[in-house]
Amino acid sequence: MFSWLRKKRTEASVATDRGQPQAPSSGAPGADTPWPNAAQWLQRLEWTVLKRLDGQLQGDYRSLFRGSGLVLADLREYQAHDDVRHIDWNVTARMLTPYVREHQEDREIAAWFVVDLSASVAFGSGHTSKRQLACSVVTVLSKLLSQHGNRVGLMLFTGQDRAHSVVPARSGRRHLLHIVHQMLQAGQTSIHDKNVQTSALGPWLAQAQSVLKRRSAVFVVSDFISPPGWEKPLAQMARRHEVVAVRLRDPLEMAWPDTGMLLVQDAESGEQLLVDGNDAAFRARFAQKAQDREADLLSSLSQAGVDCLELNTDEAMDQALLRFAQLRKRASQLSTGGRAAPVGSQRPVQAGGVHA
Repeated sequence: MFSWLRKKRTEASVATDRGQPQAPSSGAPGADTPWPNAAQWLQRLEWTVLKRLDGQLQGDYRSLFRGSGLVLADLREYQAHDDVRHIDWNVTARMLTPYVREHQEDREIAAWFVVDLSASVAFGSGHTSKRQLACSVVTVLSKLLSQHGNRVGLMLFTGQDRAHSVVPARSGRRHLLHIVHQMLQAGQTSIHDKNVQTSALGPWLAQAQSVLKRRSAVFVVSDFISPPGWEKPLAQMARRHEVVAVRLRDPLEMAWPDTGMLLVQDAESGEQLLVDGNDAAFRARFAQKAQDREADLLSSLSQAGVDCLELNTDEAMDQALLRFAQLRKRASQLSTGGRAAPVGSQRPVQAGGVHA
């Protein structure tokens, strides 16, 4: 989104005393504040997030993904891209229409994280930036998956045409620390990099498809602020892999605050613009554009058959992950004809994917 210019610390302190919203900062540690190392980062998340999830995710460990397992999960009509070896001939003979079997995915899977750490992800209106949120969620999910013996891999993009780093899928704590180190190092380096780092999700997803040879669970971690053209590669990836879109959001991207005259700069194009935050018409147009972009994004993810996990910089991560896990379980129960228990106040399960 935007990086804010010409902001004095005294202005931020005065706005805080008056109860007004502060102008956003990058959300990352300052130049004089070193980023924690991988062990410190993991230890902090183990105490603040993983300990809370351990008390909520107890019980039998079963995968929420569909794949080449042995436990029958569902029967559905045959589609053009299906493997003919999965046709259930008994059901096909009764229904006079080809039906294929869907099985519960094997418990040990390979999970890959395709992480976007481009310039737009450095934005944050509070103490946490989207870049820090991306590092945190990858660390938490990697820990949850690897502690059950699953292999975890990483493809990291920082704005170049090719991946900044590719970490093969392996298991173990040392491998987890290596993944965390790669993300923190890339995040710290990109803060001091003066070159423009543009998002290019389309080519990145195409490269990821060439790297992922076997069927895997793929988590695409990004704010999805990118030029158009990424929808088709994402849909192609979803046909072969189990894809979850982890979307990073900041509340200031949906509503412009009453900040007065402010000079802003696009984090990726470098274009600068002087805007008047006191103009109610401008704030209304900004909110409408944000809602339109939100609707288009969710429609693209739904058409691709990709579930969406939304993470906000001002929201507790454990609550978002629990809500998403509950919705996936609910969708799995409904797809197999089971009866799903009501899950509190949560968003409905949309056709084509889960949106949490």
